[in-house]
Amino acid sequence: MPKKAKPAGSGKEEGPVPCKQMKVEAAGGPSALNFDSPSSLFESLISPIKTETFFKEFWEQKPLLIRRDDPALATYYGSLFKLTDLKSLCSRGMYYGRDVNVCRCVNGKKKVLNKDGKAHFLQLRKDLDQKRATIQFHQPQRFKDELWRIQEKLECYFGSLVGSNVYITPAGSQGLPPHYDDVEVFILQLEGEKHWRLYHPTVPLAREYSVEAEERIGRPVHEFMLKPGDLLYFPRGTIHQADTPAGLAHSTHVTISTYQNNSWGDFLLDTISGLVFDTAKEDVELRAGIPRQLLLQVESTTVATRRLSGFLRTLADRLEGTKELLSSDMKKDFIMHRLPPYSAGDGAELSTPGGKLPRLDSVVRLQFKDHIVLTVLPDQDQSDEAQEKMVYIYHSLKNRRETHMMGNEEETESHGLRFPLSHLDALKQIWNSSTISVKDLKLTTDEERESLVLSLWTECLIQVV
Repeated sequence: MPKKAKPAGSGKEEGPVPCKQMKVEAAGGPSALNFDSPSSLFESLISPIKTETFFKEFWEQKPLLIRRDDPALATYYGSLFKLTDLKSLCSRGMYYGRDVNVCRCVNGKKKVLNKDGKAHFLQLRKDLDQKRATIQFHQPQRFKDELWRIQEKLECYFGSLVGSNVYITPAGSQGLPPHYDDVEVFILQLEGEKHWRLYHPTVPLAREYSVEAEERIGRPVHEFMLKPGDLLYFPRGTIHQADTPAGLAHSTHVTISTYQNNSWGDFLLDTISGLVFDTAKEDVELRAGIPRQLLLQVESTTVATRRLSGFLRTLADRLEGTKELLSSDMKKDFIMHRLPPYSAGDGAELSTPGGKLPRLDSVVRLQFKDHIVLTVLPDQDQSDEAQEKMVYIYHSLKNRRETHMMGNEEETESHGLRFPLSHLDALKQIWNSSTISVKDLKLTTDEERESLVLSLWTECLIQVV
């Protein structure tokens, strides 16, 4: 069983500074992760810290270091990605820039040492050994099944995209200068050891990546070594740098990141357009034209500012009484770009409906619920004047693992269905019930009931029980 969490030291000692209020000893911890559910996976990832404690005391607030003296867990972590994995990966056709970066921190700046075209393992090994360069491998979950399995569950757990990068750094070297990121970071130490220094944020919960000069960031608040099986979490905006000390073997760690552009500010921007759209239908003041030449003004006029303030109060009042928030992009963007469900086989169960065909007398249940979003949007096939609301169902069952987090917008398409708004209550019945009889769906005719479940079954979203 994991040991009880111990308080860390005062952080005033010379040399490596223990992580104040964040270090946890976990000798004899779990030998592997628990994949029974998204929540059990996350619980096992941060064990022995309890989930409630993590979100109350650490999430978006301060770093957490979990030290583990567990050979079985260290072996499991080591299986996630090894330096030698690059050999087989390069044989599949990996390219500099897209899949691999070779870099080194020189005088506080990142020096990129990429070649052109395909990356070859012998050249990467030469750069590692002779140039003391760090090898950064982008989004390894595209090829490593266990990382796919972990990150797919974490995307279900957080409801946000989860990416990863692997960093392999030789002894006596540092790959990146001090910097902060715009993502929540979980670092798993896979091979060797790495020396970390963390600093107070200059921009808490930062919305962008930025390099920071050494003279600006001061002394580290936390300083420690990560060993295989250890886990480190820190919030976006945390300034950090890491190096592999001289005299040791190379270090390999994977950085698992999430919550990029997933703030209340982002959600407000996403939903306010739908709120304005709905309110303008009923409020003639919002449909009235703006003053002549307002767009030509250098500065906002007092009249414009006062009117906008009033409209925002009107929107706030309307928001208090609504249950349906129209998400214009965030829901769809998440589902379109996330990983498909983990599948140990050929994935046929995600693309071909199986089991009985649903009929009126069938009992059905939703499947892959964590991979589906149901949202109400204006009909995207109609002009602005004629737009009516429709129910859209987007899912990630047919997403391509190979393009996950790679920014291939031209290769990304949405998968799902569209229904009239009159089908919303019936769809909510399916969503909110463990099982439901087709004949009990809140629709006008039996034909509509059968048509609805057949459409969902064809997309592999429901099964007959």
